[in-house]
Amino acid sequence: MSEQNTFRDLSFDLNRSAYYRLLLQIDSNSFSYAITYEKELVALGTDYGLSELSDPQDLAEELAVNYKEIIIGLKGSGFTLVPAPLFNEDQIANYALLLDVKSNEKVLAQRLDKQNFIIYKVDEKTVAAVQHFGLDKIVYSGKGLIAAIAQASPLNNQLYLYAENGKVDFLYFKDNNIRFYNSFEFTDENDIAYFSAFVSEELGLSPNQVNLKLSGNIASEGKYNALLSRFFESVSSFDPQILELPGHINSKQILNLAALTLCVSSEVL
Repeated sequence: MSEQNTFRDLSFDLNRSAYYRLLLQIDSNSFSYAITYEKELVALGTDYGLSELSDPQDLAEELAVNYKEIIIGLKGSGFTLVPAPLFNEDQIANYALLLDVKSNEKVLAQRLDKQNFIIYKVDEKTVAAVQHFGLDKIVYSGKGLIAAIAQASPLNNQLYLYAENGKVDFLYFKDNNIRFYNSFEFTDENDIAYFSAFVSEELGLSPNQVNLKLSGNIASEGKYNALLSRFFESVSSFDPQILELPGHINSKQILNLAALTLCVSSEVL
């Protein structure tokens, strides 16, 4: 979500906030929010500075009311997965050794799905910006999108890509379980093609049998599809309709934010 966008439905009324859900997607220097009523988007705002959370000006009213539920998605700068049967809360500090945690970073651990816990690190200033909402409102930012893909019953030859703000996440399911999940920084379509080929090779998948499913910013840009189609069996968009949106809102641009509705907020370990 690189372009600022705002929306208010005619039915939007903060006096009804007890029936609304507030979604916050937090990046390192900015955040976007959505307010929903059941599956309907009633308000949206993107690309606000983090200072708006601690000292709200434009969103003073929206952030002051009580909501039915608040879900806050934090994107980690590094993460690792631990299979649920092997996860031990007492060992979080040892898991964190895999992440090269800096002095200004905080380690969070949560259940990602039925099979895995995720251990991830975030900048302390990012956590501080949302701490007043309650740590129990925080989920890993990609959890909702992972849930959306799982609900789509991914096939063993489908590789999912989500790209936003210069980072691309790769997700691969085998027999309905996460087999591979990782994130890379990219600058253009050549980087995406390279990482797609690299991940496919790591998984032992032949490119001429792989179906790439694109979401995020790159799904709407033809240059990515054109290049990837030269190497892979098929390339298509993954655009699940999670929320009811007005016609001028591009669902691909707010997919990760909308997918937070599929998360159940839980206490950070």
